[in-house]
Order: sequence, then structure tokens, then C-alpha cells
Amino acid sequence: MIALIGLVVGVGLGLALHPDVPLWLQPYLPIAIVAALDAMFGGVRARLEGIFDEKVFVVSFLSNTVIAALIVFLGDELGVGSQLSTGVVVVLGIRIFSNAAGIRRKLFGA
Repeated sequence: MIALIGLVVGVGLGLALHPDVPLWLQPYLPIAIVAALDAMFGGVRARLEGIFDEKVFVVSFLSNTVIAALIVFLGDELGVGSQLSTGVVVVLGIRIFSNAAGIRRKLFGA
């Protein structure tokens, strides 16, 4: 419940304050968001399967986000940032859809 309240407050503050993302951070933000979504869907699936652990969720959330951003940063430094960004999005997208399928099976039995 606390996480849901935090989400609502965060979204509300973001909509009200319209924060500016620094220029140097803009290439990494979409990848970090996709990584965070992956962790969120994984957490929901684990909760529905009865194996959710807060510590695992927090570590997964932070490490997925940081590792994805570091991969994109490394790609930018090597001059292949767009290719690595695409690779990260594809891998995380597959994981998101896999977790969504698990959630769907658990909720609807389909």
C-alpha cells in the first residue's frame, strides 16, 4: 500500500512540477524506465505466485536500472549506443512480456 501511495504522489508531483531532465541524462532515462518496468512486472508476478521478497525486488529494481544505463553509456562511449540501446530494450521487452504472460495466466488461468 505504501508503494502505491508513493507512486501516486510521485506521478502527481511530476505532472504538477514538470521537472526538466538534464540533457546528459536524456539518452539513459528511457532505458532506465524500461528496466524499472521489467522489475515491476517481475515483482507483480512474484507476488501473485506467492514468492515475492522485498529485498529481492529492491535489488532487482536498482540493479536492472543501473546495469541497463551502464550498458547504454558503454555503447555511447564505444560509438554504438543506438545498437546497444536497441538490444537492451529488446531483452527487457521480452522479459516484460514474459512476466505479463505469467500474470495473465495467474489471474485468468489463460
